[in-house]
Amino acid sequence: MSTVPDRGEVAEEHKWNLDDIFASDEEWEAAFEEAEELIEDLEAYEGRTTEDAATLREVLSVYERTMRTVSNVAAYARMRSDEDTRDQEYQALFARAQSLVSNAQSAASYIEPELQAESRETIEAYAEEEPALAEYDHYFDDVLRMKPHTRSTEVENLLAELGEVTGAAGEVYTMLTNADMEFPTVEDPGGEPVEITQSNFTKLLKHPDREFRRTVHESFYGEWETVRNAVGAAYKNSVKADVKLARARNYDTAREAALDGPNVPVEVYDTLVEAVRENIGTLHGHAELKREVLGVEELEMWDLYAPLAAGESPEVPYEEAKEHVIEAVAPLGEDYRERLAEGLESRWVDVYENRGKRSGAYSGGTYDSQPYILLNYQDDIASMFTLAHELGHSLHSDLTSDEQPYVYSGYEIFVAEVASTVNEALLTHHLLETVDDEHFRRHVLDEYLERFRSTLLRQTMFAEFEHAAHELAEEGEALTPDRLDGLYGDLKRAYYEPARVDEHITREWMRIPHFYQSFYVYQYATGISAAVALVDRILEEGEPAAEDYLRFLRSGSREYPLSLLRGAGVDMSSRAPIETALETYNEYLGEFARIT
Repeated sequence: MSTVPDRGEVAEEHKWNLDDIFASDEEWEAAFEEAEELIEDLEAYEGRTTEDAATLREVLSVYERTMRTVSNVAAYARMRSDEDTRDQEYQALFARAQSLVSNAQSAASYIEPELQAESRETIEAYAEEEPALAEYDHYFDDVLRMKPHTRSTEVENLLAELGEVTGAAGEVYTMLTNADMEFPTVEDPGGEPVEITQSNFTKLLKHPDREFRRTVHESFYGEWETVRNAVGAAYKNSVKADVKLARARNYDTAREAALDGPNVPVEVYDTLVEAVRENIGTLHGHAELKREVLGVEELEMWDLYAPLAAGESPEVPYEEAKEHVIEAVAPLGEDYRERLAEGLESRWVDVYENRGKRSGAYSGGTYDSQPYILLNYQDDIASMFTLAHELGHSLHSDLTSDEQPYVYSGYEIFVAEVASTVNEALLTHHLLETVDDEHFRRHVLDEYLERFRSTLLRQTMFAEFEHAAHELAEEGEALTPDRLDGLYGDLKRAYYEPARVDEHITREWMRIPHFYQSFYVYQYATGISAAVALVDRILEEGEPAAEDYLRFLRSGSREYPLSLLRGAGVDMSSRAPIETALETYNEYLGEFARIT
């Protein structure tokens, strides 16, 4: 019987080591109390931010100490709660951490309005007078450009305090889908019971037995039907919160508000959708190729994840996956490769699924800690690619933390997804160049084609859905589950024209957690587009192109995303990278058709 182990049954070397943040819950409590004191210190400066250059430096210094401490407290609590979402003790810790974050944001909410009350000339004069302020030049520019969308200190304080409330829909969704929902157990073709989980659902849909895939598909989405109204209410209120917060900040639309944060023009979003729509025939060709390879009269939704490569997917144990990824990143230089290898041996990664563990994967950590990666590793090629993906994020954070001061230690999602997909592209190139086993090679090629489909095409479809849902809310239309099903179903039919769209798949929007981070998903599509262009350049030009890319990784948020990417060698304000990625996708489809 296929079972999911309890947390205690997972070997220590396959669990992340959170001691790098806090060695015990008692240390966490002490840091929590320290953070509360720092928040009080920060509040004491309200009304004085731009009193003089020295005071401005003090305010920013106290703010940094506060947020670094709060970040450590929140990261530890989050990761502990993600280990087992059923653990009420750590859920309570996480809830306290979220309140602390909200309090810190509220305490700091006066800083930007007070900076914006001054002229750019005054701030520049302060920076000349106080040398320590010189490194904040880009930060000041970013704050001052947001002046039209920043409210009074009183309103900003209120909006910050409401952070927990406005984010409640996403929290409810997370608890419902990770802690409360239990998916059915089904029989595999050999008569063995298999428990469906959110982590293994996609893997089960790759099973060669078509009737088993259908059973998994219908059983999985049947369970979502039981929480239809709850998820519908959560998403409706998440969208409404986005719309109301955008209006509170004087934006015309929620999309404009979301993209203005990283200073990305909405035209970039529209260009992505237009370029993909104009080339949607490539995705239709992928679906048609799959129908032919499977030998079916009509492609069904439970066929979409079935591999093009014949036979079962090769098993890739975690240790083997690590070696492949380490070797794959060699074109980025020895320092990058050694950092990645050392991280894998330093318990950055929480490897395997356990009962109650948060589904999916992510890279986390703080400025003061090592990176951390949550996986639900399934011993397959897809999991190996996910490991490479998350390591891209982790190395980005590690290099940025080494090079940049705290103020620039973060980076926008728009550039984050470039780092992750560069690693995927390098892994594909490495495996196709070095592995002789044709069965393995076909599955690698199939996996990368699926990643093109799911990252470039599917995420663009998600972006269309998200934009349309927000537009409906902005026009005052009700976002009922039926309305959302209809909207999603229409998009699914347009994107997957050769396949039949059944009633179950119209509910797929219900299982996408990223929809609770508004206008997030389009950046996966722009990310893979930029990554394909960058990897082409790195493999062709070698060290100079690799160094440009590493400089981009080390830069954090010292420049705006589009400027950072131009420095690395790609212009995301144009259609060229998207069209190049689509051409590469088409070439890989042709290559697969030839070798089979």
